[in-house]
Amino acid sequence: MSEFTRAEVFPQAEGFTKTPGWLDWYPGPAKPRFQLPAGAVDAHCHVFGPGAEFPYAPERKYTPCDASKHELFALRDHLGFARNVIVQATCHGADNRAMVDALVHSGGKARGVATVKRSVTDEELQALHDAGVRGVRFNFVKRLVDFTPKDELLEIAARIHKLGWHVVIYFEAVDLPELWDFFTALPTTVVVDHMGRPDVSLPVDGPQFALFEKFMREHTNVWSKVSCPERLSVTGPKALDGEQNAYTDVIPFARRIVEQFPDRVLWGTDWPHPNLKDHMPDDGLLVDFIPHIAPTAELQHKLLVDNPMRMYWPEEVTVED
Repeated sequence: MSEFTRAEVFPQAEGFTKTPGWLDWYPGPAKPRFQLPAGAVDAHCHVFGPGAEFPYAPERKYTPCDASKHELFALRDHLGFARNVIVQATCHGADNRAMVDALVHSGGKARGVATVKRSVTDEELQALHDAGVRGVRFNFVKRLVDFTPKDELLEIAARIHKLGWHVVIYFEAVDLPELWDFFTALPTTVVVDHMGRPDVSLPVDGPQFALFEKFMREHTNVWSKVSCPERLSVTGPKALDGEQNAYTDVIPFARRIVEQFPDRVLWGTDWPHPNLKDHMPDDGLLVDFIPHIAPTAELQHKLLVDNPMRMYWPEEVTVED
């Protein structure tokens, strides 16, 4: 199983020193007990470098371990996914070369979400599209990125809308009220990362999560990734040591979104899990989390196959009469 049977020291590119306390990706993931439906898509993952080939951005807020396309594709095959959606990592800034390189070498099995600046040319956007990019990411998590003026982001959104792309937004639940007007002004399909990072120690019926549900209910262009329970969980248990009932405190939130909006949800591993502080999950056990939030075969197929294919490979989707 190549990369994933080696419990080894993780290589670090010359000239780069990992952020102190950095947690490297899990080197020997279990084979999931849950059998993914044929054609399943890991709709949120990243590549880091390798830094020797694709240097990390000078303005980055963290320096990760290397996590290459080869290791990502080996994980894809081990877990039973057919395809990936590779999201530009903030440690690379708006230099999309590592992500694009992974797309180009995927044999058509990966699409991408880029980070771009206002200065990006139409030719550069077209080149990203030709490589397989289908969206841009706007990050509002202050500890990860510097602030970008909203007029600049709206200008970018209008330009990428012409290519049929969507906007991925990453924010903290407490910031949704102040970002509401901006988000609802976006002209594209909008995909929310990780359910807008709810505080799962609060009631699922409470006002914070109700606002997110309202956001999705009132704006049918809004989709959500129901991913990253390892990032949201407060009480666990952790997806380690064969645990089959991990992150039980996250399940009510994710299941609620899947059941309310079954045609507008996506799921991804978030490999290689940047900036985790508490523990690094076993990706095989993360896959075993899926049936807890999508309990029927129909919901699982929508979450893992139908929805990501419609979003990222619409040219391969046949519309039934």
